[in-house]
Amino acid sequence: MRRTTVSAAVALTAAALTLTGCATGTVDAAAGGGSVVPELDPNQKVEIVFESYNLQQAGVWTDTITGLIEDFEAEHPNITVKAQPPQGAAGASGVATAASVQTQMLAGSPPDVGQMTFDTVDFAVNQLKAQNLDALVGAEAVEENFGGDHPFHPRAKVLGDWNGATYGVPYVFSTPVLFFNASALDKAGVPADVDLSTWPNVVDVAKKVTAATGKPALSISCSVKGGNWCMQALFRSSGGAVLSDDRSTIEFGEPESVDAVTALREMFDAGVLANQAATSQGESFMKGETALTLTTSAYQGAFINAAKTGGWNLQTAAMPAFEGHEAVPTNSGSGLFVFSQDPAKQRASWELIKFMTSDHAYTEISSKIGYLPLRTSLTEDPNTLQPWAQANPLIEPNLAQLDRLEPWVSYPGNSYVQVDDILATAIEESVFYGKDPAATLGAAQQRAQDLIS
Repeated sequence: MRRTTVSAAVALTAAALTLTGCATGTVDAAAGGGSVVPELDPNQKVEIVFESYNLQQAGVWTDTITGLIEDFEAEHPNITVKAQPPQGAAGASGVATAASVQTQMLAGSPPDVGQMTFDTVDFAVNQLKAQNLDALVGAEAVEENFGGDHPFHPRAKVLGDWNGATYGVPYVFSTPVLFFNASALDKAGVPADVDLSTWPNVVDVAKKVTAATGKPALSISCSVKGGNWCMQALFRSSGGAVLSDDRSTIEFGEPESVDAVTALREMFDAGVLANQAATSQGESFMKGETALTLTTSAYQGAFINAAKTGGWNLQTAAMPAFEGHEAVPTNSGSGLFVFSQDPAKQRASWELIKFMTSDHAYTEISSKIGYLPLRTSLTEDPNTLQPWAQANPLIEPNLAQLDRLEPWVSYPGNSYVQVDDILATAIEESVFYGKDPAATLGAAQQRAQDLIS
């Protein structure tokens, strides 16, 4: 059995309180006090640092982002981009990036553009002092970027907003997608048209495959550390939540949320749910050791390649629903935030953000990695993603769920990592290690409440 821990990757959070006054002689767009940063002169050479957690992953992730940066530099010969993964930090993507930006900021050299997961928005705005883009380049320019021939989906464009202003431009994300090995299901005698729209149906299928293979057939990234975004979807789908609407009260120990964890525990007790870390879940699925996995579409490109190599049929379905409830998808992923204090670098950073969220960028990112194209009408454009979308119907459940998307909630204050770790530990102990879900989540809720109060 596996038991994991998440390090206190943002142990420096208390020091972040001093960051507000660190910069002098700069455009303080975050406070709304400065004018819009000027356009760059075509002959003005600027170098910026772009920090992206996608660069932690070899293969389609790094290759795609590196290729886009090369395209950007060709289009903007006066701007040089130094691309780097999070510096000196380990753990889940959001934890690593927030800790990395904070450490570099305390040293006086933060990345100019940072890819921040949505659970860090509160911290990025209030402690890391991400720039208010509406003030930095003008609200009209921000809105223009969200528009165009293929505008952002309305539920996507607001995910980087804070108190009515845009601080981050949503960049890459997924909704929870159920990937399944249709060949393995067929070998287990499961009909090709099987209904996977509810968890009881999924469990029934998993039991048949498990009986045929002798191994747990199902993995759910929500159930382990690093799957917090996905677990929020399961809580919402059972009528629960992690945080009250006024952001003052932790709610993941309430009965509705406990119901979701109890359902996972029952899957494990039935022998169909694998106890694996998130990375191991993806690897096991690609090797054919598990047959169904609920995870992010960031794995889609890798899964497609594995299916081709292994000669099996990869299919997708929407996130299943609990009986008596409608499935409520939340989003994974990240937005792009500006941390630079230099006006020229701020303008260059905005140019990079526009490019990395352009029609061209989403055509590359979606077709090669599998993330949702946030400019959804690209899938209807014969010159961009339509041919790919028609040849790869795997994206359809992900796109459909975008219309019902509810945001990945960020916890208030400096202890958001600890809150998330408390919850993840409680879930793992309840699902895999025999603890009582109601008692364990109730105790976790109180500990988390003490941290945010």
